[in-house]
Amino acid sequence: MQDWAAPIIAAALFAFLAPGLVFQMPGNESPMGFMNMKTSVISMLLHTVLYGLFLILFLVILDIHIYA
Repeated sequence: MQDWAAPIIAAALFAFLAPGLVFQMPGNESPMGFMNMKTSVISMLLHTVLYGLFLILFLVILDIHIYA
């Protein structure tokens, strides 16, 4: 049996937290922008930090497992 939680969670977070795809923090003209498909270096760094924190939360702290 393989544990599929890590790749599924990582792929979902990567897709959801891509800067400018769903939301962008910080936005260009406002603190948060939605669906603007534009990005900045600051936004990429903030989304990278959020991605890492969410991965730690789901995989280390909550210890989620999906076996198939």
